[in-house]
Amino acid sequence: MRKNKYKFLLAASALVIASCTNLEVSETDSIITPTNADGTTFNGVENTESALDEAYNRIRSYWDTQENQYALSEVTTDEFIIPTRGTDWGDNGLWRVLHQHSWTFEHQFINNTWNNWNTLQLLATEIIDPKSSASVQQIAEAKFIRAYAQWYILDFWGIVPVRDLSLPPSVLPEVLDSQTAMENIIADLNAAISDLPSVSPGADTERANKAVARFMLAKVLLNKHIYTNSGSAATADMDQVISLVDAITDEGYALQEGYFDLFRNQANNETIFSTPASNGSRIWNTLHYNLANEVGEGGGWNGFSTLAEFYDLFEGDENLNTPGSGQEERRGAVPLKALDAGAEGTTDANNDGFADKTNVGFGFLIGQQYAVDGTALNDRNGAPLDFKRDFTDASGQLNLQNNSETTGIRVLKYHPRYGDFVPHQVLFRYADAYLMKAEAMMRNGSDITSMVNELRTLRGATALAAVTEADLLAERGRELYAEGWRRNDLIRFGQYTRDWVFKESTSVGNETKHLFPIPAAQLITNPNLVQNPGY
Repeated sequence: MRKNKYKFLLAASALVIASCTNLEVSETDSIITPTNADGTTFNGVENTESALDEAYNRIRSYWDTQENQYALSEVTTDEFIIPTRGTDWGDNGLWRVLHQHSWTFEHQFINNTWNNWNTLQLLATEIIDPKSSASVQQIAEAKFIRAYAQWYILDFWGIVPVRDLSLPPSVLPEVLDSQTAMENIIADLNAAISDLPSVSPGADTERANKAVARFMLAKVLLNKHIYTNSGSAATADMDQVISLVDAITDEGYALQEGYFDLFRNQANNETIFSTPASNGSRIWNTLHYNLANEVGEGGGWNGFSTLAEFYDLFEGDENLNTPGSGQEERRGAVPLKALDAGAEGTTDANNDGFADKTNVGFGFLIGQQYAVDGTALNDRNGAPLDFKRDFTDASGQLNLQNNSETTGIRVLKYHPRYGDFVPHQVLFRYADAYLMKAEAMMRNGSDITSMVNELRTLRGATALAAVTEADLLAERGRELYAEGWRRNDLIRFGQYTRDWVFKESTSVGNETKHLFPIPAAQLITNPNLVQNPGY
């Protein structure tokens, strides 16, 4: 048991917050505060190992959903869109406004994400506090976790509120500006690197180690010029990114063949940090109901799709993704029927002569979809289950709200063939570190063509004659799609506010969208917070 318990300081009030909408906000919410049962100031965590387990479990729970930070990181980009199909996925515009960049400070995913990461950073701070008497390694793990949480807060909102545990809970959290917050994050990560253990690839990837902290520090430094608004990356920062990735390489992490095997729950040399969050939402949020009925218990939610322009970043026929369509490995393929029973690593639970769930494609699902025996599947209305590139209504007009069941190319990186709700999601991967090093080298003036081509060759893509910034951003998209990095990448490369289908015209070129609004409820409960520009 921990000596301190989280107690919620409730505040109910109404005020008019100055914004582009002049919306009157009436909210009831809370500030999470560290207190003991008797209401006195925090006096330490009794069981620091249990507290650390709680922290890792919170990370798991944050990724165990398609909502909140995953939605903010992916659905606000060109990677994902969730159109309304009849009455499905309407949700009062909850998903549509993310893709359109028309969210407000009342959006529930924004508020949930704020609460989640602030709760986690406070828990980590409690473990670190000297009153908790944690071990050196426990403090190092907690410093990584605090940096991880504060990085999301900084990246999403540009500030970080922090609580001084030596002060009474009635004292509101101080708000750190981006420069100070970033310096604190870097300090925590450097301290963590010193005291965390080295772990070989394929060992325990669910707790912090040196490679995990180095990856996070490289990510922070790569984005440092964005947080400081300095215009361009500093040579010294990019040199450090290169050194950090080299240190990860020296520990044995490496690029690995078999792209989709990297997302199975098995040891490999690429996974640096993972969480036992269920990958179920990554499977079922994209599969059509009838295709899902063919493969497992997830039900199929027929929602998440990608834009045709993102699909077109990959090599291969733009209208077809069946085997042998000239596609690179990362684009996957749509099989014409299931594999025969007995195929390596498969089962045939119903003894129908076909390997279970192997009629579902990997990667990008476009065109006709098939049953295990090769029969063409239909949608619920009896029309061919033929996924289309564009999001159009019955009249053929682009429309985000009146789509059929089959509009949109689907994306499947975790596969039901390896389990319907497997507790495994990859968070940090060596290929990302490799491309971070390439980016740092490019920003320091080096030619990275051969380095990028090494990765492309491994993934079955043709070599590039040269690599520009646009090429590198595209390569990151091809390699890291659906892994939660697209928003961060687009901002760093200056492409987040460019136009794409269904984005509101007032949001195109509007760099205030680089940050999310501070939730209305938080402005009410903590007057130290100031709303971000544009909201």
